[in-house]
Amino acid sequence: MATTNVLATSNAVKLNGVSFLSSFSGKPNHYLQPRRLSQTTRRVQTSCLYREAVTSLVTPKTETSRNSDGIGIVRFLEGKSYLVTGATGFLAKVLIEKLLRESLEIGKIFLLMRSKDQESANKRLYDEIISSDLFNLLKQMHGSSYEAFMKSKLIPVIGDIGEDNLGIKSEIANMISEEIDVIISCGGRTTFDDRYDSALSVNALGPDRLLSFGKECKKLKLFLHFSTAYVTGKREGTVLETPLCIGENITSDLNIESELKLASEAVKKFRGRKEVKKLKELGFQSRAQHYGWENSYTFTKAIGEAVIHSKRGDLPVVIIRPSVIESSYKEPFPGWIQGTRMADPIILAYAKGQMYDFWGDSQSLLDIIPVDMVANAAIAAMAKHGCGVPELKVYNVTSSSHVNPMRAGELMDLSHQHLCEFPLEETVIDYFKFHISFEDFTSALSNTIMKQERVLIDKEGRGLSKKGKRKLNYFVSLARTYQPYTFFQARFDDTNTTSLIHEMSMEERKMFGFDIKGIDWEHYIVNVHLPGLKKKYLSEKTE
Repeated sequence: MATTNVLATSNAVKLNGVSFLSSFSGKPNHYLQPRRLSQTTRRVQTSCLYREAVTSLVTPKTETSRNSDGIGIVRFLEGKSYLVTGATGFLAKVLIEKLLRESLEIGKIFLLMRSKDQESANKRLYDEIISSDLFNLLKQMHGSSYEAFMKSKLIPVIGDIGEDNLGIKSEIANMISEEIDVIISCGGRTTFDDRYDSALSVNALGPDRLLSFGKECKKLKLFLHFSTAYVTGKREGTVLETPLCIGENITSDLNIESELKLASEAVKKFRGRKEVKKLKELGFQSRAQHYGWENSYTFTKAIGEAVIHSKRGDLPVVIIRPSVIESSYKEPFPGWIQGTRMADPIILAYAKGQMYDFWGDSQSLLDIIPVDMVANAAIAAMAKHGCGVPELKVYNVTSSSHVNPMRAGELMDLSHQHLCEFPLEETVIDYFKFHISFEDFTSALSNTIMKQERVLIDKEGRGLSKKGKRKLNYFVSLARTYQPYTFFQARFDDTNTTSLIHEMSMEERKMFGFDIKGIDWEHYIVNVHLPGLKKKYLSEKTE
């Protein structure tokens, strides 16, 4: 890719027209010492290495009056009912928890679930939501009536956004359409190299099916859709908060019907053992790359946004575009996480002594956003736009536009610092090194694996064992998948998001805060995210 070639021959990184020179000329970064440092000492080292040249994209604005009513978030939430897709996913669960905790007079939350029957749907509700430790604060609030409260508010609905009419039985659909005020589109397929037909069906056509359902809802006030900040494809400079539209900021060469037909024909052609592999290659290497997207996930999410833009009619729509969502910053407690987020496989491999090298630029911006801030931003936007005005508004909920973005090297150096003091396993934590050259990365990784499996090398002492080759191929594949993010060149404009914050009252900012400028990245990574990630890993290991 062009970006790779530029970075491989230059030590300067350009962001929004500003050059940031690497102090280390592409050499491995050894920034933090493996010992306990004082907060002041660590802050000085971090600041000098990563933050000296970053300027904010946001123009300062006057603070909202402390006596202002703000947006009226709590007032808006009272009595409202919702339909939520992707309800058992990471972000949706945090959003549901927040709604239930802050809105005492909330109506019902209908949860679209893929289940064979109502009994299995009820079981999923209990196993994946009601019994989750994410809801411990609600358990404390309601005591012995907790389960009764949850079952009175959370209604599992058998359905699938990949099916016509959402796969909901007509009598159930009619009942829901009479009650809901807001549709929250949180479902999607998030695998970067997903099979193309499945990604198109859910990410591209799913929003269309939801919109069609929403237009039948008698009192619907808002359609809230979660997309991704990377939905605009391979970009440099500043990524604006503007809707995607085929023929404007998406090439008119893209024809959705043609893509659906292509995927359908591929399914018929590649039936059998090669089906999944070929359909993944079609989406990832053929279609997404052809049109200027990094992978089939961001490409199909872009199509989904374009569908919303063209078919929403006069329905009020908000699109939330978060960047890399990671563990909670504060709520309902720090460090809660579900699933394996994007940066986590690298951190865990490093913590287990499996990998000390990766392909990327240590100075590239790593746009991370805690999950509770994404949920809070969505709730604030919901209240702001849930008044029936037929507009489409986009919010980038990101961190790279501010004065204190995180860099890839900083994340791994803070991980090194934490793991030296609190190791995950009994292993020596060496320094983590980024390699701008792909060849240097693969060579260093091969050497590491050779050292790790001394007794597993073949009898002649040559090459890697089969297990070692599988490990090498896995990490190389991971590096190729993450390449657009470990060499990330753009910054996300968040003018709309910042304006939303300034419209909130001081009390609302305390209750529904999402101002990324307030994040202490060192505290978040060392004291919040890594302990949460380790706790999750160890609990899964013992299950």
